[in-house]
Amino acid sequence: MDDVLLDHAHCEKKAASTALNLIFRYQYRSDLMVPLSEIAREELGHFELVLKVLNVRGIPFDRQRPSTYAPKLFSAVRGQEPEHFVDTMICCALIEARSCERMKLLAETLPDPKLAALYRGLLASEARHHQTYLDLAATQVPEDQVYARLDELAAHEATVLSVPGEDVRMHS
Repeated sequence: MDDVLLDHAHCEKKAASTALNLIFRYQYRSDLMVPLSEIAREELGHFELVLKVLNVRGIPFDRQRPSTYAPKLFSAVRGQEPEHFVDTMICCALIEARSCERMKLLAETLPDPKLAALYRGLLASEARHHQTYLDLAATQVPEDQVYARLDELAAHEATVLSVPGEDVRMHS
C-alpha cells in the first residue's frame, strides 16, 4: 500500500502539471483556461491530501519509477491539430476514468477506514475531470467524433493495460 500511496501522490502531481502544460500549450484558447485551471488546482489539492497521508504513515515522498501506462497511452495521440488536441483530451479523460475505477476499488476494499474514506472522497472529482476532458475535446470536433475516437483510444488503452507493469502502481 505504501507504493500505491506514493504513486498516487505522483499521479496527482502529474495530473496538475498536465493541466498547466495544456494551459501553456493552448494559451490562445481562452475557453480552456478556466476549466484547466480548475483541474490543476483540484489535482494539487489532492496531491496535498496524499502527501499528508504519506506523512502520517511515515512514508517519505521520494522518487519512484513511474508506471509506463501514460506514456504508452499517449503514444497513440495523432500529431496534427485539431486531432492532437482531441486525442490529448481523450487520453486525459481515460486516465481520469482509470483513476476513478482504481479509487473505487480501493474505497470498497481497503481495511483501513481512513484510507477508504480518502478514496471515496476523491471519486466524484475524478469522474468530473473525466467528463471535463471529453467536453473540452468536443470544442474542436463534433461530439460523435469524440466518442468514436474515445472507443479507438479505449481499445488502445486495453492493450496497454493487458501487459502488467513491473511495479504496483495506480494504473498498472
